[in-house]
Amino acid sequence: MKTIVPPLKCQGIKTKLVPLIREMADWDRKGVWIEPFTGSGVVGFNLAPRRALFADTNPHTIALFKAIQTQKITPSAVRIFLEEEGAQLATRGQEYYYEVRNRFNKSGDSLDFLFLNRACFNGVMRFNRKGGFNVPFCHKTERFAQAYVTKIVNQVTALSERMQMTEWEFRVQTYADTIASATAEDFIYADPPYVGRHVDYFDSWDEVKEADLFRLLSKTPARFMLSTWEENTYRRNTFLDDLWGCFPKVTQEHFYHVGASETNRNAMTEALVMNFDPPLRKPKVDVILPIQTALLLEKRDVYATAAVE
Repeated sequence: MKTIVPPLKCQGIKTKLVPLIREMADWDRKGVWIEPFTGSGVVGFNLAPRRALFADTNPHTIALFKAIQTQKITPSAVRIFLEEEGAQLATRGQEYYYEVRNRFNKSGDSLDFLFLNRACFNGVMRFNRKGGFNVPFCHKTERFAQAYVTKIVNQVTALSERMQMTEWEFRVQTYADTIASATAEDFIYADPPYVGRHVDYFDSWDEVKEADLFRLLSKTPARFMLSTWEENTYRRNTFLDDLWGCFPKVTQEHFYHVGASETNRNAMTEALVMNFDPPLRKPKVDVILPIQTALLLEKRDVYATAAVE
């Protein structure tokens, strides 16, 4: 099945992991697919559940997806806008990029956001503490060549068509409120900023929030799957063992091309953590027996509560 690439780029995008996530997401689809950290939306958009809740604290991503869903932003409107703005960029270069960035930080216009996302340095999505988009220019004045514009338009088209066939809700809300809404029939896919790595996507992410997320997912009646990182060339994610080690996991190596520096663009072993036994497959699967899980959950819950307090 061909993977749909969403029109937004962001660090940690799971495009290449969609087949693995689809294979591991053992769910009867009777409830709601829930994403507390929607980001680019690539996973849910490809699994295409009939009913879904896509939530994020970033109002700009949610606003863009809502505009595409309601057809306030159409593929033809995207083409016209990017062709016109691309021509300005080709003529005025860096000066025009920063003009659009200033304009967006005042108005929050979704088409400006899409333009910046595709013209900024290396596809990084980053905001300052005041909520302003602050990624520098990629220094490619001819960024919006005809073929590139068509590629983005096709991505918007594919997403728009899928949205018209589903019951998807897009909401600006915290991960805690989103997880709290889940029932036993639902499935939660959580892809938070990676602790120790992606800390400036829209709002900060740290050890306390990681522990809080563990506490919430440990208690949810829904099935959940968490995306996180296990290790790279330089270090290992100690939270995967110390906090999430009570749950089954599946690992797969993945290479990131998106990052603010060369050191962030390298091979990474990704981990999918879940509160159910994953389907059997060749890649490494660590499964802990239910009695072990219960004991470890009790221990980790004490740790998580203490960390939050």
